[in-house]
Amino acid sequence: MPTTVTSIDPVTRLEGHLKIEVTIASDSGSQKVVDAKATGTMFRGLENILVGRPPDDAPDITQRICGVCPVSHGMAAVTALDKAAGLQAPDNARIMRNLVLGANYIQSHILHFYHLAVQDFIDGPNMPPWQPSWSTDKRVDKATTDVLVGHYVTALDMRRMAHEMGALFGGRLPHPPAFVPGGFTNSVRPDRISSFQSYLGVLIPFIQNTYIPDVEALASYYPDYYNVGGGTGNLMAFGVFDLDASGANKLLRSGRVQNASTAQQTMDPNQITEQVAYSWYANSTNNLKPSSGQTTPQFPKTNAYSWLKAPRYQNAPYEVGPLARMWVNGDYSRGISVLDRHLARAQETLKVALALQTWVAQLDPSAPVYKQYSTPEEGSAFGLTEAPRGALGHWVRINNHKIANYQVVTPTCWNASPMDNAGVHGPLEQAVIGTTVLNAAEPVEVLRVIHSYDPCLACAVHVMRPKEGVRVFALGAVPGA
Repeated sequence: MPTTVTSIDPVTRLEGHLKIEVTIASDSGSQKVVDAKATGTMFRGLENILVGRPPDDAPDITQRICGVCPVSHGMAAVTALDKAAGLQAPDNARIMRNLVLGANYIQSHILHFYHLAVQDFIDGPNMPPWQPSWSTDKRVDKATTDVLVGHYVTALDMRRMAHEMGALFGGRLPHPPAFVPGGFTNSVRPDRISSFQSYLGVLIPFIQNTYIPDVEALASYYPDYYNVGGGTGNLMAFGVFDLDASGANKLLRSGRVQNASTAQQTMDPNQITEQVAYSWYANSTNNLKPSSGQTTPQFPKTNAYSWLKAPRYQNAPYEVGPLARMWVNGDYSRGISVLDRHLARAQETLKVALALQTWVAQLDPSAPVYKQYSTPEEGSAFGLTEAPRGALGHWVRINNHKIANYQVVTPTCWNASPMDNAGVHGPLEQAVIGTTVLNAAEPVEVLRVIHSYDPCLACAVHVMRPKEGVRVFALGAVPGA
């Protein structure tokens, strides 16, 4: 059986640097992916940067992990620090955290479909960013293509509005400074409430009347993609958007399912470990819980092929993201595939936007937004939340009022992880394996699977150092800039 090994490096239209290597085998006239390796090509050292710093630096520094989903890192950090200090933020702070995070969800989901994923399915104008592109298996007619291209432009405005909406309370987006342990630094003002509601008055109709119908229209041209990219069948969510001070009631709840079942199981953070058998990290850090995890690089390393670790729950790989959240919450259970990920994401966007309408009306301008925070001398805690791309956790240990250890487990570390200690592929790798490829020279089918996860390698890996002897050039001023 003849085989072809194809490497896509880098995979574009995602955050950060991802390489995918697929082995394609030809049999009886068809070609299928029989093996896949997803490689995070840059080292993540951010946790090491945090060690020795004051704990309340963590929200600001971790937000710099990514410019697309910084709010989630701020949320995870302040959640961990609140718990370590025994604090409960006031209701106004809880609500404003939800509002800014929800605004970030809306802009990220709109960005994903229109500006990162739809190009895999349609032929756009003969100009960047639509070109260069592969022409294999483009089925959408010209009229529908023209509509989608037009909505690509409209979506730019919608993203801007979502950013501006979140900045009303966050102070700015990306990287809102208002997330602090103890609460929020911005005030509740009637004019901000009114402006937030006005933005929703534009965004909600766009989601209802444009975004969701566009995803459904695309699905009508590619119905076979309901059977492509299934992956592990295991789905997990940490839960997000607290509905009250207890933290137990959430808009999207915590939980997990196995083998595409609808039977719900609980999620216990103590069952999470990070495996590094195929990652460029020291073997001494293998299979540790994040609470005691270490970021100790080892490169080169036999058999390793990624800077991503392999998070596992009870030694099993789990897919995280909008589909997992909506499935665990009982809002979506059609299937697990490329199209299901897109449809669940669009439906989640509407669910979050409608919730924002309720929450912003609950703000009380006369109530406090902050409770005094004092750094504990000793302590440890974790903050679990959901980034737009899936389950996110921050684990912190404090010693002598300083950060002694910090570990971040991001959604893309779950989804794009390499093989684990048992040689079991990560969720994205499993989803790619088995995909039929029409043209091995243009494996657009592989890209469709990858982009359905909306990988964020900026979250998963951060720092790169040139090889010894490589020359680095600093560009001068751009003429006319």
